Amino acid sequence: MQLEQISIFIENKSGRLAEVTRVLGSKGINIRALSLADTSDFGILRLIVDQIDLAKTALKEQGFTVSKTNVVAVEVPDQPGGLAGILDILDKSQVNVEYMYAFVERCGGNAVIIFRFDDADAAIRVLTENGVKIMEGERLYRM
Repeated sequence: MQLEQISIFIENKSGRLAEVTRVLGSKGINIRALSLADTSDFGILRLIVDQIDLAKTALKEQGFTVSKTNVVAVEVPDQPGGLAGILDILDKSQVNVEYMYAFVERCGGNAVIIFRFDDADAAIRVLTENGVKIMEGERLYRM
């Protein structure tokens, strides 16, 4: 139930983010979700894309440092307190969230949040046992 994201290390300077998106666009790769975290010199751009292997190859060919990591897509009730309820479940089971970011579309009445956990298998088990929906990668890529 895990899905793959790519992480791209980019210099924190004008035009580098545009270059990444140009490379992906030229290959017909659709960005489905993204997160950008930066320091004064470098940033980490995390992406969920519809063609992960092609994206990784295309970016590496252009000199970018790219890696793949596993994340989990969780359906979160799109209402006040919805995310708090999910995080409470994880907290009670002592599952650590390393980071998270939102997906670009909703699934029915739910928001979709991408999570990176320190123990993804434990997180999936705990969430599933508590009736939380985990999205399959193929379904997410097609949204």
